[in-house]
Amino acid sequence: MTAHVPLTTSARDVSASIDPVKLDRLAEVAIKVGLQLQPGQDLVLTSSIAALPLTRRIVEHAYKAGAGLVTPIFNDDEITLARFRHGADAGFDHAAGWLYEGMAKAFSNNAARLAVRGDDPSLLSGQDASKVARANKANSMAYQPALEKITGFDINWNIVAYPETAWARQVFPGDSDEVAVGKLADAIFAASRVDGDDPIGAWKLHNAVLKARTEWLNGHRFHALHFTGPGTDLTVGLADGHEWMGGASTAKNGITCNPNIPTEEVFTTPHALRVSGHVSSTKPLSYQGTLIDDISVRFEEGRIVEAKASRGEDVLKKVLDTDEGSRRLGEVALVPHSSPISKSGLLFFNTLFDENAACHIALGQCYSKCFVNGARLTPEEIASRGGNKSLIHIDWMIGSGRIDIDGVHADGRTVPVMRQGEWA
Repeated sequence: MTAHVPLTTSARDVSASIDPVKLDRLAEVAIKVGLQLQPGQDLVLTSSIAALPLTRRIVEHAYKAGAGLVTPIFNDDEITLARFRHGADAGFDHAAGWLYEGMAKAFSNNAARLAVRGDDPSLLSGQDASKVARANKANSMAYQPALEKITGFDINWNIVAYPETAWARQVFPGDSDEVAVGKLADAIFAASRVDGDDPIGAWKLHNAVLKARTEWLNGHRFHALHFTGPGTDLTVGLADGHEWMGGASTAKNGITCNPNIPTEEVFTTPHALRVSGHVSSTKPLSYQGTLIDDISVRFEEGRIVEAKASRGEDVLKKVLDTDEGSRRLGEVALVPHSSPISKSGLLFFNTLFDENAACHIALGQCYSKCFVNGARLTPEEIASRGGNKSLIHIDWMIGSGRIDIDGVHADGRTVPVMRQGEWA
């Protein structure tokens, strides 16, 4: 377990190891590629206080792009820990619903959404697992009105990352804070394609490659995907009328955006009732400050009926009991083992990055956009096609250089999709 070290005045000096030119490029890419923020459009921005150097640049580029009003909402590790150390027990069943209702109202009025991530992956690992689970469940329930606008792709939204010190310590445990932050910054810049002179052009080319992958998959209209490899023999049925997505996508408000920076995945919606077999994780899952490692689950008729983990199993099982949909899949995503993030050899302890190093599945809520004409479908129609509904959406990695994937047609014919982790 990584000890949590409070932020001190010396932490400000660590930012000197972050290339300011590339940091500014990342802020510009977040606004111009990630969001494609429109003139007059409001922006709701969440960030940690530690990520202020990037957040300030993002706000500057937002206003340069003609933003209406940018509203930042900040969190802080020490404030979060104070709650778990000293908060009244009953308080862990409550969340700021009023805040999320306000965010949902902003999204209903076409505000864009941007999150700056860089959290300490082990922040809550030493806290009471029951309190962590209760707080997460309360927060998930309160967040639902806003989350539905995001997972329904009503608006343009984006997530980017900042190399906060506690996170950098975990990725590079043998280095000084300054060196670790510098290394993590460079890794973020490379994965986010802002280490060259024309990052916006680089994203245009990358989006074209991802679009070609989705068009090939959509042309086949597979009934299921079959994953095989060490600890894995899993058949993931695909939702009726599913559609593959990847890279740039157009939201219901008509704005084309890149929700995740970085991204290497193409993804779609599984059928909530048609998943069977067993699967093992190939990378640890960092969830709300707890590391869950060596996950192994078994599915029957779409539902997880057995679940184990070598670390964090108690938290995993509490997550699975969140609601009826939390034991079913809401996403399946394909990522080549040769992706830049995989080739970096780093374990980021951060889903935004680690999911782009390997094929993955997500427990919980599906994306309604991953259906043909998904923007026009009602929640009932999405459910009838196999789309899952849940308070959670948690990605975890199941791909590696030893995983094969076959596309299975409705008549049983199979087509190689990936071999040894690479596109076939």
